[in-house]
Amino acid sequence: MSLVDSPHLTTLNHTGVSHMVFHLLGIPGLEDQHMWISIPFFISYVIALLGNSLLIFIVITNSRLHEPMYFFLCMLAGADVVLSTCTVPQALAIFWFQAGEISLDRCITQFFIIHFTFISESGILLVMAFDHYIAICYPLRYTIILTHALIGKIGVTIFLRSYCTIFPIIFLLKRLTFCQNNIIPHTFCEHIGLAKYACNDIQVNIWYGLFVIMSTVVLDALLIFVSYVLILHAVFHMTSQDARQKALSTCGSHICIIVLFYGPAIFTTLTQRFGHRIPPHIHILLANVCILVPPVLNPIIYGIRTKQIQEQAVHMFFPK
Repeated sequence: MSLVDSPHLTTLNHTGVSHMVFHLLGIPGLEDQHMWISIPFFISYVIALLGNSLLIFIVITNSRLHEPMYFFLCMLAGADVVLSTCTVPQALAIFWFQAGEISLDRCITQFFIIHFTFISESGILLVMAFDHYIAICYPLRYTIILTHALIGKIGVTIFLRSYCTIFPIIFLLKRLTFCQNNIIPHTFCEHIGLAKYACNDIQVNIWYGLFVIMSTVVLDALLIFVSYVLILHAVFHMTSQDARQKALSTCGSHICIIVLFYGPAIFTTLTQRFGHRIPPHIHILLANVCILVPPVLNPIIYGIRTKQIQEQAVHMFFPK
């Protein structure tokens, strides 16, 4: 009998022996396709890294773009870079080198960064909706209300909110004894995905995780919806057709990004809750889509739809 099957070891596992190392499988059921799957992952990561870095560089180096909307866009681009870098290289290491081994502390750190960044992005999208509301409903007071000092305070508040809501989960995970399976069928670490391997009661983890989602991402989505109801009400009461079209065009890019951010996340949540017959590899692919798609498309959407950014990008590559 091997040590893995030993009854003595099983007894020890339930009396305090805890896994300190886990193994990420990547996308189970598609192991023979990992090399092919890595191609879109790698291309998406390169596009996300270059596109968002270029966007940040253009805004920082051009004084004409030092306006609230572009500062918030820089925050979003920075969060996209962090989110991609925290997840995609790990997935590529699994696909290319079968390097799925990850320590418990590193797994918790990765989970923390992913969720911290995701909640931060949700907060940034909310303040961008507030920015559009002020620009359309109170255009003459726009620069008076959204000063550089207020933008700085908003940025700090967004990141403090993310930190304070996610940080307690570290302690909720560290208190657990991971004496069950240490094989994680995923490309990255998740809160409940890790907690379910504990022998302890994880009801506190489940309820606190639900509280975090409801008090941040869901609340943000509701407030964004209210903001756009007010914005559309103001837009359709404008007497000038040109002003109406300009206002709708200004909101167009932001609405596209909102759909890209919340759409896959809502769809993934629904499939996890109700799609019990959906194969596990589909769930994992959808979870990766939530992380890969917005960082890739956000800079492209703003680059195409925002004339100032488009002009600066063209001038950078074709100075003549």
